[in-house]
Amino acid sequence: MSTTENKSVEITKGINGLEKVTLREIHGSSVEVYLYGAHVTSWKNEQGEELLFVSSKAIFKPPKPIRGGIPICFPQFSNLGPLEAHGFARNRVWAIDPDPPAFPPNVNATNRVFVDLLLKPTEEDLKIWPHSFEYRLRVTLGPAGDLMLTSRIRNTDGKPFTFTFAYHTYFSVSDISEVRVEGLETLDYLDNLKNRERYTEQGDAITFESEIDKIYLSTPTKIAILDHEKKRTFVVRKDGLPDAVVWNPWDKRAKAIADFGDDEYRHMLCVEAAAIEKPITLKPGEEWKGRQELSAVPSSYFSGQLDPNKVLQSS
Repeated sequence: MSTTENKSVEITKGINGLEKVTLREIHGSSVEVYLYGAHVTSWKNEQGEELLFVSSKAIFKPPKPIRGGIPICFPQFSNLGPLEAHGFARNRVWAIDPDPPAFPPNVNATNRVFVDLLLKPTEEDLKIWPHSFEYRLRVTLGPAGDLMLTSRIRNTDGKPFTFTFAYHTYFSVSDISEVRVEGLETLDYLDNLKNRERYTEQGDAITFESEIDKIYLSTPTKIAILDHEKKRTFVVRKDGLPDAVVWNPWDKRAKAIADFGDDEYRHMLCVEAAAIEKPITLKPGEEWKGRQELSAVPSSYFSGQLDPNKVLQSS
């Protein structure tokens, strides 16, 4: 855990007495992550605006996962396997590593605030998923308010194991009908609303007027989410995560989800960096790394339209 005298890392009790870690960056941005699920529940910019969506009906009480923020889907995405939907990592209590490894020499660690959380299987976990592992999640808040999540999963077992994975990120948006996603056009996707049949995206951008639940395949390392009303663009950069899930439940499905407000679908969009189509297999002693970096940048209008290429092509 990185600490400085200005309390850039603070451990406190959150909702229902659950422990959380707050990271604060010197310019005013902040991140909150609960030890329950290693679950990021807040990411605020320098102006204090909340960039993630958490449902007003979210249940902060084990064993129920928290609705919103960034749940971690491991070792199984959705119902693609024998475990409960999205696996068990999001409803286990993780430990803080008091003495984490330093950033590698090629990374500028100046003004980066971070915490490392660790998960190892309990005896109960081994009964439902009989594989020994160590999962290290590093949550980093960068000097420009960027949020980085780096997962390292190591096989500490005597035999190989296979898993699927996603950072199930819920972005806060002004109005879903004003949002478009750039970077996934012309790609193949599996449609979860049609028995995961395979299709090819036809539009020049993804816009929203009904329920969507798609797994885009072989996606680029950068995706942009353009919020016209807020004049804000989220940029998702990812590494080791070839797929991207796009999800919004829309009105009927929202009403059927107990821990989700009836109209809240208007103000959220899930765009999830994931590894689903080709599950990851680790041999004994092997480690997998999957990284997601989120940034929020002001969007400028150009001829009445946002210019996503400037975002997607900038490094």
